[in-house]
Amino acid sequence: MRPDRIIVGEVRGKEALAMLQAMNTGHEGSLATLHANSCREALARLETMVLMAGMDLPARAIREQIASSLDVIVQVERLTDGRRCIVSVSEIVGMEGDCVQMQEVFQFKRTGIDEAGAVLGGHQPTGIWPKCARKLALNGCDDVARMIGREAKR
Repeated sequence: MRPDRIIVGEVRGKEALAMLQAMNTGHEGSLATLHANSCREALARLETMVLMAGMDLPARAIREQIASSLDVIVQVERLTDGRRCIVSVSEIVGMEGDCVQMQEVFQFKRTGIDEAGAVLGGHQPTGIWPKCARKLALNGCDDVARMIGREAKR
């Protein structure tokens, strides 16, 4: 079998190790979801779930697997008005020591609440040029790469 994509609806436990191993075999465009309060906490939660597989892997090996398997973490949050919204997009940029390094590329900036109680705001690039920008452009996401580039030049 040669899948083009690997998609896991929700990672909750020991299947996280198999998912990471599959994602790290050259399958472009893989996707998975998990529950966490932030992009950084998603990494910690994923590491904990891999440990649940009981393979007695060192923490550094797990983190290296995570860093090489993931490109981007997208955090979705329920806003105070009940809507779900992407509030952060962070890129995994590698390892430094024993720590997976990431940089936030986009964030949702709240500007207020309207008279009906809806959260106001918008998505803004942080001004950091992501390492994956070239890959995005090559895969048809030219608009994202241009938007990031405009902000980075300011």
